[in-house]
Amino acid sequence: MRRQKWTGEVRAGKVRTSRSEPALMSDDLCFLSATELRERIARKKVSPVEITSAVLARAEALQPELNCFITLCGEEAMAAAREAERKVMSDEPLGLLHGLPVTVKDIVNTKGVKTTFGAVPYKDNVPAEDAVAVAKLRSAGAILIGKTTTPEFGSKCLTDSPLFGRTRNAWDARRSSGGSSGGAAVAVASGIAPLAIATDGGGSTRIPAACNGVVGLKQSNGVIAHSQALDAFGNHTYVTPTTRTVADTALMMQAMAGEDACDPWSIGVPVPDFIGTAAPRGDLRGRKILFCASPPGRPVSSDVTTAFRASLDRLAGLGAELEEFSGEGYDVEPIWRAINHTVWRSRFSKLVAEHGDVLSEAFVKQIALATDVSGVDYQDAMFARTALFRRVQSLLARGHLLAMPTLTRTALPIDQDLFGRIEIDGQQFDSVRPHWFPWTMPFNMTGHPAISLPCGFGRDGMPIGLQLVGRFRGDAELLHVSALFEASSDLLSRRPA
Repeated sequence: MRRQKWTGEVRAGKVRTSRSEPALMSDDLCFLSATELRERIARKKVSPVEITSAVLARAEALQPELNCFITLCGEEAMAAAREAERKVMSDEPLGLLHGLPVTVKDIVNTKGVKTTFGAVPYKDNVPAEDAVAVAKLRSAGAILIGKTTTPEFGSKCLTDSPLFGRTRNAWDARRSSGGSSGGAAVAVASGIAPLAIATDGGGSTRIPAACNGVVGLKQSNGVIAHSQALDAFGNHTYVTPTTRTVADTALMMQAMAGEDACDPWSIGVPVPDFIGTAAPRGDLRGRKILFCASPPGRPVSSDVTTAFRASLDRLAGLGAELEEFSGEGYDVEPIWRAINHTVWRSRFSKLVAEHGDVLSEAFVKQIALATDVSGVDYQDAMFARTALFRRVQSLLARGHLLAMPTLTRTALPIDQDLFGRIEIDGQQFDSVRPHWFPWTMPFNMTGHPAISLPCGFGRDGMPIGLQLVGRFRGDAELLHVSALFEASSDLLSRRPA
């Protein structure tokens, strides 16, 4: 098989597979969960070669429509699949993710595979080593099939850049995929691969997960080592899993978690039994969930409100005690922006000075905005970050988890401008971040685990997400509650057309 690459929205040649299967069988194979595929591989009911062939063929077929890849590694993936098949047939010990396809966001380093950060100046960048999270997945037997799209350096909630164009939503090509891990969520939602590495600096995993109807977890700080964080001590960005099911997220967490000397917050953090804990056993009796629809003054669409209330009813039906909390003090976009944009200014001001003509207007504008933040402003924002952490800790001393909508409305139009107005139920609002995802940024600042789960659909047919937030380092417990919630509906049976 030839190695296929896409830069921009270029159609590639046909992927040649090693065996021919009926289209329906191939599609069904692509939509099996990683957990189910893992069991079938171990029982020699399906071959890693069959799986890899199927997902590569699906990627090639859907790429012109969805534009969710920057690079597809056909030749390398098939070689890895043949080696994985050999080990299965030789009854050799198999890793946790043996033979399972995975995609990696184009902001996360992959040894020998182009990693462009979605930016024209890095269009030919090939890392010399894997990020720690990628290395752990490969060590567990996962097969890298390609790099998924990102806006430049993961800098916004919409997945587009001058390098590759726009990534379209898996459910409706007229809608945005969300961002910045839009390619990862679209690839998972559309059945191209069951597992994806994403990143999250302000909601970049959870936003596209909600837009595309998949599971997106931002784990607790330190649970998965982050080897590319330049400020490891003040870090608020995460390398994360995106999957179609909670069980698959637990599977990825089991492989990715664990300390590494590169990340001080990971040292000494134990790795629990994510897989066993995430099984949907028991109920939620004895657990209190505190909920809030939005911070004061932030709108929520009627569709999201309806889905959120229904989600609370499902949690109550599982036995949880519910209590509303005030959203006062949680509208933290100015704090997040002061910290985040200052980091970007330090990282990218030289790049903008030298290559501003090939970078997007939105990216350049965000770097420029950081010039208004003084050193005192930055430190005040860091003080506010600590106060926010303590406020969340106080809430979670009263309850076991928090619940809120992931987004205030369904996926935005495909041509949405980051600095444009946002429409919610016919009303126009002046900025995207605080009005669309007020609830994702706080937990990047505090480090608490937060997950977006599919919880319904709007009248426009687009997915809606519920965000649950757990106690600090209580990731396994959060996954358990998420699994029970997931099992309480039949949303997993719905697929994008």
